[in-house]
Amino acid sequence: MELHPLRVFLTVATEKSFSRAAEKLLRTQPAISLSIQRLEAEFDEKLIDRSAKDLLLTDAGKVVLEYARRFENLQGELENALAEMRDVSAGRLTIGANESSTLYLLDHIERYRRQYPKIKVQIRRSLSSKIPAELIDGDLELGILTYDPDDDRLVSKVIYHDHLAFIISPKHRLAAFEDVSITDLGEEQFIAHNVVSPYRAVVLREFQRHKVPLHMDLEMPTIEAIRKMVQRNEGVAFLPRMCVDEEIRQGILHEVKVREMSVDRKIRLVYPARRVLSHAAQAFLEVVGG
Repeated sequence: MELHPLRVFLTVATEKSFSRAAEKLLRTQPAISLSIQRLEAEFDEKLIDRSAKDLLLTDAGKVVLEYARRFENLQGELENALAEMRDVSAGRLTIGANESSTLYLLDHIERYRRQYPKIKVQIRRSLSSKIPAELIDGDLELGILTYDPDDDRLVSKVIYHDHLAFIISPKHRLAAFEDVSITDLGEEQFIAHNVVSPYRAVVLREFQRHKVPLHMDLEMPTIEAIRKMVQRNEGVAFLPRMCVDEEIRQGILHEVKVREMSVDRKIRLVYPARRVLSHAAQAFLEVVGG
């Protein structure tokens, strides 16, 4: 089957190599080079800087790459639509979520897979700030957010209520208390998530408002790493409650309420307002009660 030149270009740009692209596409390297040359001739623009040691895209190449990705997504939607036409229980679904929201999805995905075992599901880890644009561009069909994107092009439905929890080790000096004051936390060593979020800003603001020092000398890249550090009593943390439910039930982490802080988190299912959702996406909305 003849390969579309945009797909060839996308593969070359992604693999950063003509030879690796040839292997992936099961073509010869000269055939890949010829396809790129034809594309450059069609656009009358050089797309790849061949004078560089490593494969680099020109400015025109970067523009074409963006549209090649959209083309690939549209082709996937077409294949999905045709698959659904042949079999209403088949297809694929791509959902974007950040680390903590991915944990929320696990139970829903389990039920969804039981009901629709033929549907291929991809949970793509994305930054929350980028999910709205990815939905609008067609890179994702559904997204999970903890804020309202406030965009007329998107539908946002609250599907779960969570809260920010103050988490400590059962061995911590405050573990005997059901609640504490924020002023009791001035000497604690907090383990922070080094991903910017509106909830981190809320915590900073509340400590500043109450004139309580907030020591965040340790930042970790994942919530899992933060949980492990707190379990070892190496510090304390504010984490989404849904991310530590199991550990609290098992008694390896402990939640203490902070009287001056009540931070609700609304988990939202977000999808394009004007694009027709696939059967796979519609089915997922039904599973989560959307």
